[in-house]
Amino acid sequence: MDDFLLSACAFVLLMVAVSLVVVLRGPGSVERMMAAMLFCTGGIASLLLLGTIHGMEIVINVVLTLAVLAPFATIAFVRAGSVLVRDESSPDAGGKP
Repeated sequence: MDDFLLSACAFVLLMVAVSLVVVLRGPGSVERMMAAMLFCTGGIASLLLLGTIHGMEIVINVVLTLAVLAPFATIAFVRAGSVLVRDESSPDAGGKP
């Protein structure tokens, strides 16, 4: 069973490496944010698998805490984007003093 979990962890880490390439070369900020969330999710999954393989309860607890906190980055990204869109569509955004 440990071999299967270890190979699953290796596969997840390979997908994390692919998402890191997308983060570095992504065409836009939305694609980069989605790849960063994939990076975060893959890291959480691989750490959970490694914590399960080695039976380390503290690693599992820390990773689950990170999993709960990770969506807040996406929420902050969406909120910041909506503020930027609102600022660009305001009548004062024409560059007039």
